[in-house]
Amino acid sequence: MAFRKRNVAVGTTASVLPANSAPTPSSNQPGIRPSPLTSHSVTSTGTPSLDDLLGGHTGLALGSSLLIEESGTTDFAGALLRFYAAEGVCHGHVVHVVGVGEGWVRELPGVAEGRSSGRRAASAAGGAEEKMKIAWRYEKLGQAGERALPDRGATSASTPASQPQQPFCHTFDLSKRLTPPENAPINHIPIRPSPRPFDPILQALTHALKSSPPSTIHRVVIPTLLSPALYPPQASRPENVLQFLHALRALLHQYPTRLTAMLTLPLELHPRTTALVRWLELLASGVLELTPFPHLLNSAPATETTGASGAKEQLQGMLKAHKLPLATERSEGGAGAGNSIGEDLAFTVSRRKFVIEPFALPPVEGDQDAQAEGGGLTGRAVEF
Repeated sequence: MAFRKRNVAVGTTASVLPANSAPTPSSNQPGIRPSPLTSHSVTSTGTPSLDDLLGGHTGLALGSSLLIEESGTTDFAGALLRFYAAEGVCHGHVVHVVGVGEGWVRELPGVAEGRSSGRRAASAAGGAEEKMKIAWRYEKLGQAGERALPDRGATSASTPASQPQQPFCHTFDLSKRLTPPENAPINHIPIRPSPRPFDPILQALTHALKSSPPSTIHRVVIPTLLSPALYPPQASRPENVLQFLHALRALLHQYPTRLTAMLTLPLELHPRTTALVRWLELLASGVLELTPFPHLLNSAPATETTGASGAKEQLQGMLKAHKLPLATERSEGGAGAGNSIGEDLAFTVSRRKFVIEPFALPPVEGDQDAQAEGGGLTGRAVEF
């Protein structure tokens, strides 16, 4: 009978990880932080309201993809895609742009600099002076999206006060243009007419992931999937596009701490009633649908209101979350923590922001009391 000494730890010889094991994601990487629900690493989509919508994780989980469908002839989904790409450029992530060329990158929105940023800085400075001194473990629990416990081992020398901290999600202005650095890691992947048009895309992504350092974050941007203006007719065949989505999903599972993807799909060309689109939705980690209002299809984006009137911006369409990215094996994905699946949501695209908010019908014309209070739900009506 074999015996083991009690002072020897079991399994000490297997403590060394193999050389090809996946690295543990670090929260010190730019644009990466742990989820407040599962501690899964997440990155920002460039739109704060969209980050809050993704299952309570306050960002897009690494190793997941997001499919944005849009009805009509508008390009509101393209605005979300540009925010996502611009956020990656600001954080130094490798951005892979498929099919649209360099002209699309030159139209990325620039970082907004105005009175709003100055007010936030002033309010942050005033709040720091009046900050209540409480236990370190409860310091950040009151702020949504910043529930991760601070590192007790962190020192002030690692983050000097003279160096400004880069925000997790930037504020972009659609009227400005982003000027990427000369060495910005932007990879343009063209679409070539061939019997299998998606094979060069997969080869380029696989080569970039294998040749880059283990700490590099990659973002895949695929605008207007299966659009005849970009893709050859062979791309719409199920044996081509479904194999591409299968392979992309395999890459996301192979590099769960380094890769995310966002795609847009025009529903006018490929309706959700077709089996092809249903399979595309099954292969994506999250699916959102944008439905612009019919009377606003040909109108310009909403303009921001200024002054003391406080008038609310006009809603431009409805948003429905068919599926959210899942970050747990139990398929919770933030269920019960502010999950917005099944709720009525609307969106507004203005010059500086893309806002997703709950939708409420205006008061009935004959309801004098509701009209006098301003219509809809008010702050006084939801107080407890």
